[in-house]
Amino acid sequence: MSQGLASPQEPARWHSLAGGVSSDIWRVELPGRSLCIKRALAKLKVSADWHAPVSRNAYEWAWLQFAACHAPDSVPRPLAHDPEAGLFAMSFLAPEEHPVWKEQLMAGDVSTSTARAVGHVLGELHAASAGKAELAAAFDTTDNFRALRIEPYFVATAHRHPALSARLMELAERTAGLHIALVHGDVSPKNILVGPRGPVLLDAECAWYGDPAFDLAFCLNHLMLKCLVRPDRCAALLAAFTALTDAYFEQASWEPRGDLEERAARLLPALLLARIDGKSPVEYVSDEARREVVREFARPLVLRPVNRLSLIAREWTFAVLR
Repeated sequence: MSQGLASPQEPARWHSLAGGVSSDIWRVELPGRSLCIKRALAKLKVSADWHAPVSRNAYEWAWLQFAACHAPDSVPRPLAHDPEAGLFAMSFLAPEEHPVWKEQLMAGDVSTSTARAVGHVLGELHAASAGKAELAAAFDTTDNFRALRIEPYFVATAHRHPALSARLMELAERTAGLHIALVHGDVSPKNILVGPRGPVLLDAECAWYGDPAFDLAFCLNHLMLKCLVRPDRCAALLAAFTALTDAYFEQASWEPRGDLEERAARLLPALLLARIDGKSPVEYVSDEARREVVREFARPLVLRPVNRLSLIAREWTFAVLR
């Protein structure tokens, strides 16, 4: 109310929304309109002991403002921010008009045009931010990124796989040390709505001026993992993988494709393994036999990386369908 989004006389109904593991999210119904309010949690809602700075709420707000300037149809509209309370408000997007991409994929509804659009907007946002000193200063959030991504994904997985530890820690430090473009940090299908004007990106709590290859690999990782629960749609999911990759690189003009793709190809198997044995395992790969498929596939690629994403996708087909 203090931000002028509603008058004290207006009735407001608050409804808690499912928002992943890291935030409290509410839909606020006001006369004739709805808002979405988000607050970061200090301790994430996972079984592992995982804490993260609540300052990430302010950086997500800043990322929303950046994205709204460059791709306004691809993010909720930022409305107001209360830094003292650690809250911000954005437009509420009705689920009947904005289905979650993850739900579509899990149901077997795999659209290459959606994947292509995701790759396009991701590359567009990276291109708009690459080489911008003011953004590098505004999103100097390596400590947040370490707490939210480096430690729970790479370090935790290294502890579970001592034979891979040196490679994973080297990859972690290499990634953390790059400052090339503004990274979203959580580009996964659960955080992408399929709207009437294209994909809408949510949940940029990990926003960081760093390595854009992380965003690309992070999203492709989820398309690969869904092949394990929808092997009947594996070909379509990997076609989406290719469409997203190609559309992304069409926008990636800030550095040679070979350099960017090499980093993404190194990150991808490590992220596959992290979503099985890190602090935030995907909930839909719970069967131990499927988990072992991921381990057997990812471990050799962590030790002996390839430099092309298409090579990883091709070998993944054999691993899933054999």
